[in-house]
Amino acid sequence: MPAVTIRNLSPETHRALKRRARLHGSSTEGEIRSILEEAVRPRVKIGSELVEFGRRTLGNDLNIVRDSRPTEPAVFD
Repeated sequence: MPAVTIRNLSPETHRALKRRARLHGSSTEGEIRSILEEAVRPRVKIGSELVEFGRRTLGNDLNIVRDSRPTEPAVFD
């Protein structure tokens, strides 16, 4: 497994990482790994993607009035 060495990390940053790791119940190394993975992992936010798709294809003038009536429960016969 690849390894990374981080040099010249300030004492303040190291203390903050240790504190953050304690708050999350993990080791400092595990916390750093989690931060790095989250920073580079692509995230698809489906709602945001759908809104952007709608803007590209339908424009911004889509006026939808939401039906405020409660929905009826499904009936399975």
